[in-house]
Amino acid sequence: MNDTDLQHSFANLIDDLASQRWSLLELFAPEVLTRELAAECRKRERSGELSAASVGRGSAQQVQEGIRGDRIQWLEAGQSEACDRYLQLMDDLRLALNRELFLGLEDFECHFASYEPGAFYLRHLDRFRDDDRRTVSAVLYLNESWQADQGGALRLYLSDGREHDVLPQAGTLALFLSGDMPHEVLPATRERRSLTGWFRRRGTDVL
Repeated sequence: MNDTDLQHSFANLIDDLASQRWSLLELFAPEVLTRELAAECRKRERSGELSAASVGRGSAQQVQEGIRGDRIQWLEAGQSEACDRYLQLMDDLRLALNRELFLGLEDFECHFASYEPGAFYLRHLDRFRDDDRRTVSAVLYLNESWQADQGGALRLYLSDGREHDVLPQAGTLALFLSGDMPHEVLPATRERRSLTGWFRRRGTDVL
């Protein structure tokens, strides 16, 4: 993807986010990068680096498989070339969001998320009740040849009462406002992998 195509993709995402609070773009990431990220996730799974995800924040964190069943590992700069390229791509998107929507986004955090067959994540919001920093959620899917009958959709609950299901097809990016978009992950019949992250602004803890 050249710079012109990238900026066009950013513009489409930003227009949707401003008008409807969410956006969906197929083939957001280059195919080669998506495959490399999927391979990196599988490698970390095999080496036991992914851990059961928790709900809550701080001392209130708990693993509750009746609420969410994914296993995760956070990305950090310098871990792999593919991860670094993805983090740079998302930082470019962060700058575009700030330039066009004046969101004041300061950083981006993300983790690999792997769901075994049957695992799910019940309806929730991505913003913590006592921390308003998470502003825009971004999910890149890493699953090649995904079929609708395999389940595993990201279900968005829209403000007009409709539901919109996003299939976790490799290269697809889902973007939505973290504090305003309830969503859930439906169970699938095959393993489901993604990079799930949040653009964050400077915030203050709510007491």
